[in-house]
Amino acid sequence: MARICVTGASGKLGRAVVRDLLDHGYEVVATDVRAAPADLGVEVLLADLTHYGQAVEVLHGVDAVVHLANIPAPGIRTPAETLNSNTVMNSNVFLAAAGLEIDRVVWASSETTLGLPFDVPPRYAPLDEGHYPFPTSTYALSKVVTETLAEHVSQWSGIPFVALRFSNILGPEDYKAFPGYWDDPLLRKWNLWGYIDTRDAAASCRLALDAPVEGARSFVIAAADTVMNRPSAELMREVFPGVEIRRDLGTFETLLAIDSAREVLGFAPRHSWRDHV
Repeated sequence: MARICVTGASGKLGRAVVRDLLDHGYEVVATDVRAAPADLGVEVLLADLTHYGQAVEVLHGVDAVVHLANIPAPGIRTPAETLNSNTVMNSNVFLAAAGLEIDRVVWASSETTLGLPFDVPPRYAPLDEGHYPFPTSTYALSKVVTETLAEHVSQWSGIPFVALRFSNILGPEDYKAFPGYWDDPLLRKWNLWGYIDTRDAAASCRLALDAPVEGARSFVIAAADTVMNRPSAELMREVFPGVEIRRDLGTFETLLAIDSAREVLGFAPRHSWRDHV
């Protein structure tokens, strides 16, 4: 099996990706700027990816990288630091991957590139890859800049780059909060009531390592349903009445379209909050 570097391995998604890859027989090189939990299953190489030399060091000898290390959301750091740090980390990893001629780069983009938090309504729903780019924060802008960077480094190097535009990454421990959203759909309108189970997000990273992708491609990654107990079409009529609905919607169908991820990556979400609450 391939030897895969996972950056950001101490984070919520990073831990899940490491476990998923190990469970499927991959050799994992885990790295983060901070130590990982003792039960991760592999040692973590401490590295600061804002330094290019450290990015080269952690990628040396691997077949591919799942790059998750970033400031993970708006509001954690100043807007300038978020943009600068994320862009530097991403460019260092991408250029190191190109210089070392590794086989593939899979990396964490974001649903925020599509227009979140929708203070301006979306142009249509379900949102697909064509709704990009619409950054409304420097966090989202860091991902848009990086998707452009990936396109050009892929052209230069011939390495496939797969960007996964993750929805809100949650796990079973988070689902108990969902009933608190049901009386007021405005509470979660900011991402069209979307989410992705941590385990499915991890699986999408593994699938992206082997999917038939050339060049730089980006995919929306979300659960098959919403966080709500009301039909998706009803939510759209109430909260975004003027927005075009481009197809008939299943009762609780996600409004973050995962059709491309299904078709190209073989992504099929297996987990829902409805199995836990």
